[in-house]
Amino acid sequence: MSVLNVKKKDECRYDCISLGEVMLRLDPGEGRIKNARSFRVWEGGGEYNVSRGLKKCFGMDVAVVTAFADNEVGRLIEDFIMQGGVDTRFIKWIPYDGIGRCVRNGLNFTERGFGIRGALGVSDRANTAASQLKKGDIDWETIFGKYGTRWFHTGGIFAALSETTPDVVLEAVQTAKKYGTIVSYDLNYRPSLWKGIGGLEKAREVNREIAKYIDVMIGNEEDFTACLGFEVEGNTEDLTELNLDGYRKMIGEAIETYPNFKVMATTLRTVKTATVNDWSAMCCVGGEIFKARDYDCLEIMDRVGGGDSFASGLIYGLMTTGDPRKAVEYGAAHGALAMTTPGDTSMASLKEVEKIMSGGGARVVR
Repeated sequence: MSVLNVKKKDECRYDCISLGEVMLRLDPGEGRIKNARSFRVWEGGGEYNVSRGLKKCFGMDVAVVTAFADNEVGRLIEDFIMQGGVDTRFIKWIPYDGIGRCVRNGLNFTERGFGIRGALGVSDRANTAASQLKKGDIDWETIFGKYGTRWFHTGGIFAALSETTPDVVLEAVQTAKKYGTIVSYDLNYRPSLWKGIGGLEKAREVNREIAKYIDVMIGNEEDFTACLGFEVEGNTEDLTELNLDGYRKMIGEAIETYPNFKVMATTLRTVKTATVNDWSAMCCVGGEIFKARDYDCLEIMDRVGGGDSFASGLIYGLMTTGDPRKAVEYGAAHGALAMTTPGDTSMASLKEVEKIMSGGGARVVR
């Protein structure tokens, strides 16, 4: 039996719509940002990556709500989004002033890391079009009422972009609930984003208000502590000695505070080196914890976007099977595969995900 009352496919134009900023990622490959002479470019954004994964890997109908400065960089990011199969009709285009004094597009320089050298992200996103969105800028009534979507996803990165973006999130999730849309939210706490607008205290104030409208809450243990104030007691670093009772207590406290949480989910990661992690995930429904298989010593090419791919796999599993045990396995397998390729977004296929879920290995396929 499904844990969520997801609307039927024929009732909506979309399976999922995401709200968030999409940036141009500049990747120096195996080198360093500070020494690079060339960069490979991708698109990426925490909330957007989820919808893109649902389209490219799982074949669902998706769209993104975001904003760009109307110049060649914005059109390049749009082109990447279209290549990913994500509907662009809800992008808000802001006239460009020629210099970026008033509005611009975000850039994200990202090193993958290797061995003892961790991954490194250097974002350049001040005054971006998405960060300047404010309540009333997006016609949510048309999006949820006319087009319709079975699922809506957003997160704490977009909420942290400025003093106005939390109101955009609240307006969106409140309208989504009005139309019976399932809402998921990835806490994705980034201290650097909150630093200039109130820090940890502001992050908790914003996220605690948004949490009142969320059906599926996603985040790692640090996110739940920083954003909502719930702590996991005991070991969270070693997957072989994981303190499930600590997670169960934390989840119980969260659900007592937010009874609207129908599903809570978290990724589990032990960082051995930048390129070798132990990886898993769990979700909780009705007080019962469902843990995915462990991916011990997972070899990683690019860890950025692994959590977003977990979220898209989880959402796919919940929407199509209604079974939290299967859903968390879809999420963990998809996240693991996404970290074996470069870029923020998934290059995996549903066939590959289900092969990994069933215990398939890495023998050559011919």
